[in-house]
Amino acid sequence: MVFADPGEALARAEKVLGDRPPPLHASVAHQVIGIWQRDFGDLRLALTHLRRARDWAARADSAEREADVLGTLGVALVHAGRTRQGLEALGRGIERGTGHTRARVLFRRAYAWWVLGHHKEALEDVRRAITVLRQADDVIWTARALTLRATVHLALGAVKQANADFTAAETLWDTTGQEHDKADAVESRGLAAFRSGDVPAALRLFDEAEERYAKLGTPTFMLDIRRCEVLMAAGLPSEALAGADAAVKALDGIGGQSTRKAELLLAAARAARLADDPQTAIARAALAVRLFAGQRRTWWETHARLVLIEARHAAGRGSGRLVAEAATVADRLAALGAPAAPEASLLAGRIALDLGWTADAERHLAVAARSRRSGPPLARLTGWAAQALRAQAAGSARGVLEACRRGLDVLDDHRMTLGASELRARATAQGAELAALAQRASLVSGGPRRLLVWSERWRATALSTPPTRPPADPALLRGMTAYREIAARAEEARMDGRAVPALEREQRRLEREIRSRTLHMRGTAADGRGRFDVGGRFDVGRLLRRLSDSGDVQLVELAVLDGRVQVLLCGQGRVRRFEAGPLAAAETEAEHVQAGLRRLAHPGAQARLPVVEAAGRRLEELLLGPAAAHLGTGPLVVVPPGRLHRVPWALLPSLRDRVLSVSPSASGWLRARETAPPPGGRQVLVRGPGLATGGAEVPELAGRYGGARVLEEDDARVERVLEELDGAELAHIAAHGEFRADGPLFSSLRMADGPLIVHDFERLDRSPYRIILSCCDTARFASVGADELLGLVTALLPLGTAGVVACSAPVNDAAVVPLMLALHKGLDAGLSLAQALRDARASLPGDAVHRATGWAFSAFGAA
Repeated sequence: MVFADPGEALARAEKVLGDRPPPLHASVAHQVIGIWQRDFGDLRLALTHLRRARDWAARADSAEREADVLGTLGVALVHAGRTRQGLEALGRGIERGTGHTRARVLFRRAYAWWVLGHHKEALEDVRRAITVLRQADDVIWTARALTLRATVHLALGAVKQANADFTAAETLWDTTGQEHDKADAVESRGLAAFRSGDVPAALRLFDEAEERYAKLGTPTFMLDIRRCEVLMAAGLPSEALAGADAAVKALDGIGGQSTRKAELLLAAARAARLADDPQTAIARAALAVRLFAGQRRTWWETHARLVLIEARHAAGRGSGRLVAEAATVADRLAALGAPAAPEASLLAGRIALDLGWTADAERHLAVAARSRRSGPPLARLTGWAAQALRAQAAGSARGVLEACRRGLDVLDDHRMTLGASELRARATAQGAELAALAQRASLVSGGPRRLLVWSERWRATALSTPPTRPPADPALLRGMTAYREIAARAEEARMDGRAVPALEREQRRLEREIRSRTLHMRGTAADGRGRFDVGGRFDVGRLLRRLSDSGDVQLVELAVLDGRVQVLLCGQGRVRRFEAGPLAAAETEAEHVQAGLRRLAHPGAQARLPVVEAAGRRLEELLLGPAAAHLGTGPLVVVPPGRLHRVPWALLPSLRDRVLSVSPSASGWLRARETAPPPGGRQVLVRGPGLATGGAEVPELAGRYGGARVLEEDDARVERVLEELDGAELAHIAAHGEFRADGPLFSSLRMADGPLIVHDFERLDRSPYRIILSCCDTARFASVGADELLGLVTALLPLGTAGVVACSAPVNDAAVVPLMLALHKGLDAGLSLAQALRDARASLPGDAVHRATGWAFSAFGAA
């Protein structure tokens, strides 16, 4: 009962002890309390009760009872870090027990071997146990043994064997009332899904297991460790670090298992390293190494040493000694049969390369490169990274490009199993090194054209295909409706000056629930062969032809190599390269410009205008350099890297008076240029609540577009707005915008019944062909992954929108009205969004407020 209903089992055991039981019953009761404390409470109390259970078993003169207790005590001692004593207790239990009881103790020793990382011994003991347990028709213990064997198989990378055992165990669990073990089976299936490369399924199954554990009131430290691993693979290391640290604190608070603490510290160290926090990684990994060593857990200690070496290398502590340590760890991992062995060889090779030890580097990288041919996607990615570094060291640009292409293809396959746009975007971080290696090699071997191809290869790839749409999930829709209601109530209370901590807590809870459910969505292949037609297929000739066909448009793509901006000027049948300034300096200047625009949004800041214009000149020098003199006077498309998304491009002197549009990638501009408007030409005008001008442009626009759908006041509710936006030719939304840096997919436009968020837009079958967002901060994005953007505009572009006008800074509401009216006047005359926006800026008064308002808006796409 201790696993079927832990609370009830504990209460009954305590009641038994209160009734002066005979020795046999006292032994059982103390053992139950010991198991409960071992797995769900204070490990020190667990050891006290289990020793009493052993003593009462001896008094009862029952060898079988004593053997069973020794098995439980042995596991508890191992979890307490007393490995030698634990194994001795388990050995005595096997000697004392016979038949069925002995098989149960064998199972427990197999579990202890797994905890310690002795997988060969674990498989041998559990195999012997399963044979006897099946003969005894012991369904529960057979299922437990199958689950354990599957888990050991996973640790050794044998996913197929693990899945077979998990399936057999789950069939048995369905015939029992063991709710905790059933939850554990769901968790185990999640682990198997992850090892098979299915991150969304792993997250879904882990969430289901967590719900089951919550009903039982049991802690979930093993689940926390596994979820951290999946979050790291999904590109969410900061979340994994926070989760691991919180679990360590909770474990310390109850005096829990020392073994679990060490594993959580290892997970935290890995997460910190991936989150570019090497000092935290060093601290967590060093403590994990000490704990594992004290627990005699060689498998785990070796993995922790790998992370410690990686963190020291990331902190700039490369040395010959570190190469030797990495090589030793690689040898130990290989001897243990650990799938992480290639990572250690890759690390040794990297450090050796940094030191100029090419022969040593080649030896280690060659070993790591073997993993490129088989295994899960991220293991193959390790192999291709090693192969690319080998080719670079050998001076083979062609070899570098081939290895990078193959590695990024592997990552494409993995990324396209992810349905959520956030996970797709974040997963690209794992290919950033390959993309950078390829860019350097392409510049050396192929010049500007090849650099453009590789700049495009890993830029804005999350926008290359629409996210998986979630309208069929009723629970998600209910959660989004509840979120909207709570957010609207909280906003209303804040406007009244009332504190709303309870509403804000509920809003955050609903945000976590919505995000969790969207991360469960699995991607589907679009071409019928298991992968999307993305990446590696960018055609420079097609781009140049389309630019020429569009009226001698030029496209400026900004790549970043070794911290400097490379300007690729495409047009007139050729690609030219110019080197501009440092990216870091450009980012700093862009922030200064944004601060200036915020000030200019308020009357009385006229004196700041020359300062902002001077910053614009400095920004142009840093971003365009000598290329500015070769832009000509025709239309221009700017393709910036993700870290420069907040640049108000119309402020730059060379771009100020010209037709200008922005695109996340050249491929994205081509898709937008070739997107046809929907039939019917339907226009939708939306006016949200609380605008200083009341959305004054909307009534005038309604008169201009006679048949437009106008949604305002109570009609401007989220579901109604989405219904009208779907498939529209033109949409204009006047509403307060909010960018959420802490959760970009919760960036929103305020409607009558609450926020219209990015997740809502992703439910559209087809977003409007052209959409104008006349509100603050709608063109702000979060830069994630390798070179990806998350925000309102980027949610629309993969869903059929060919052009967007949006704003990257707070603006003056009153000054927006004449800009919008002039913009629509140009559209009515047949101009594109970029042409109409250029003319609309020119029509505004010359004061600082109006000029800053014009600069803050950009046209995205090609419509």
